[in-house]
Amino acid sequence: MRQHKKKRSEEVAFRFGRNLARARRLAALSQEELGKRASLHRTEIGMLEHGQRTARIDTVVKLAGAMSIPPGDLLEGIHWTPADPGGGGFSFSGPEPEPPKRRRRDS
Repeated sequence: MRQHKKKRSEEVAFRFGRNLARARRLAALSQEELGKRASLHRTEIGMLEHGQRTARIDTVVKLAGAMSIPPGDLLEGIHWTPADPGGGGFSFSGPEPEPPKRRRRDS
């Protein structure tokens, strides 16, 4: 069960990252520009976009404000379903996001 929860948390981070990348592109901002506007480092933006990190609520608000969008736009397609006292679970709507493309490093 613990492994299942970890997997669902990773899916949340991944979906958030896809939403963030899409919003950033629509705002015509580079990762560096968004980072400066949101007072975050460029590498933090990249890690969030690739689902390697989960954003705290203050980070969600900073990112949304930096792009002049509602914070909810970054949570699009991510839902929590309440359950009995045993716990609830995340669910997702909309198309399955494409996995991030890995950049090749030249040797």
